[in-house]
Amino acid sequence: MPRPTLNAIAPCFIVSSVPASVAFYRDQLNFAVTHLEPAADPFFAIVERDHAMLMLKAVGAPPAPNASLHPWARWDAYINTPDPDSLAAEFASRNVAFSQPLQDTTDGLRGFELRDPDGYVIFFGRPREN
Repeated sequence: MPRPTLNAIAPCFIVSSVPASVAFYRDQLNFAVTHLEPAADPFFAIVERDHAMLMLKAVGAPPAPNASLHPWARWDAYINTPDPDSLAAEFASRNVAFSQPLQDTTDGLRGFELRDPDGYVIFFGRPREN
């Protein structure tokens, strides 16, 4: 029997405001909004770009990004991209603020970090080429 395939993973972030989060991912990072529930005053949304999907949900509790719990383990999501340099240039053209600039990291990656409006840290990158 062939091994079943996993296609993707979609983190679910607890956010303080779904409309504010949607605006950030849509307007700053060029994600498409593929679901809002309900359409007026949503408490849940799905945003996607290519094969990257994030679920955003407001539940009345404060967001709890990893960095607020463990500063040394700050990433809430890793999004793999084959060309982090071009993606960083695209985001910079929209004046996106980077929490860590594009660089070769000490753990063998090339990429950059940014924080969303609730403080979730997302790393966009790929393994470095040897």
